[in-house]
Amino acid sequence: MPITSMTPRRLMASTLLGLGLTAGLPGQALAIAECIAPADPGGGWDFTCRSVGKLLRELDLVDGNVQVTNMPGGVGAVAFSNVAGKRADDGDLIVATSTVGMTQIAQGRYPGDADTMRWLAMLGTDVGVILVDADSPYETLDQLLEAIVADPTSVVMSGSSGAGGWDHIRALMLAKAAGLSSDGISSLRWVQFDGGGPAVTQMMGGHVDAVSTDLGEIAGFIESGDVRALAVLSQEPLPEPFDELPTAVSQGYEVTGYNWRGFYTGGEVSDEDYAAMVDTLETLYDSDEWEEVAAQNGLVPLWRGGESFNDFVRESIDDVEAISREIGVMQ
Repeated sequence: MPITSMTPRRLMASTLLGLGLTAGLPGQALAIAECIAPADPGGGWDFTCRSVGKLLRELDLVDGNVQVTNMPGGVGAVAFSNVAGKRADDGDLIVATSTVGMTQIAQGRYPGDADTMRWLAMLGTDVGVILVDADSPYETLDQLLEAIVADPTSVVMSGSSGAGGWDHIRALMLAKAAGLSSDGISSLRWVQFDGGGPAVTQMMGGHVDAVSTDLGEIAGFIESGDVRALAVLSQEPLPEPFDELPTAVSQGYEVTGYNWRGFYTGGEVSDEDYAAMVDTLETLYDSDEWEEVAAQNGLVPLWRGGESFNDFVRESIDDVEAISREIGVMQ
């Protein structure tokens, strides 16, 4: 693109990058104008867009507000297709993604592979949690898993991903660790909802028995006492205010299940816009405000950006594909 055709923002970013400087300087606003959350309001992708968009504005890292567009469908496939087909070169658009999205790509459920998009950054990692209603007869993880092993059709589990998605895989990994046979794994009943919040709401209404999702999506339900957390899928206990939640590992099940939170943009976005967005997100990540938001929502801050994140995404896809084959959700 000739310099004369650049927008002022692109010219500024290009000049800074050419000088080897960062684009996220104090007082310099960059035009991340929109964040697509590929799910209904209330889920993890919605939280990612809204919390990051709010902080980008409050920290003066963008011009004006960041519009959040909810685009549910196909566990992110609808948004992925929309960006690939209509907005591949949109230099002010970011899209929330996570391990859930990588699982869909690994299993061929998206209309494209990792090369279809440009992977911006991850800002933290959420941790899986197994929940039941506060009035559920299952008071411990042992009780829930014993029921599943005895009769996999007796328990209806749910989450924000489809059969074979990350929420489902984590539930299957626990069932397998408890002794469920390969034949039994295929019999476990699973219901998908567009987000952990809707899944918990349906559970509270008596429509499903348990939920496998991410802590960040449903932290408010735990704090209100509406649900009972049977286990968090972290290697170590979580920091406050979730330090009293039991881990599956501490209960004898060597299963962990993390879900990182991050963003991609269209595959045809220019190098200067891509670099500017990565740098803006890193400036946000380094702020005290982001550390506070992450802690309040059970998210462990963790940064990978640019090429490092790009490599990580591809490694994640390979790992999830291997796990999917191991537990039988892929041939």
